[in-house]
Amino acid sequence: MEGMRRDDLLLLTTIGARSGEPRTSPMMFHREGERLFVIGSANGARRDPSWCHNLRARPTVTVEIGRGTYRASAVVLEGAARAGAWSSITAAHPFFHDHETSAAPRVIPVVELVPHEESREDQR
Repeated sequence: MEGMRRDDLLLLTTIGARSGEPRTSPMMFHREGERLFVIGSANGARRDPSWCHNLRARPTVTVEIGRGTYRASAVVLEGAARAGAWSSITAAHPFFHDHETSAAPRVIPVVELVPHEESREDQR
């Protein structure tokens, strides 16, 4: 996929909304300072990816990035918070504009992965 590099990938493990089983998805991420975002574009599909459905039902996730693994809360951004993050994401990765056009009228979810406090301590 255009714009994706190995250094821009993480593994996100959600818990299945119905099954209760762990589901791991490789995906691109965007970093802004210490904040980390994943984008539910599904390459411009008309439906959100299943991992979005899962984290909405159960927002505690596991993030594997580089050599680190930690627990986080997945926060689906809305309103001005989403708009600001989306602007930063599309400036860095313009191909998301094409995804946005293809996905319309669906609004592509932007999810912030907020490390749990104990995970922050483990990363020190």
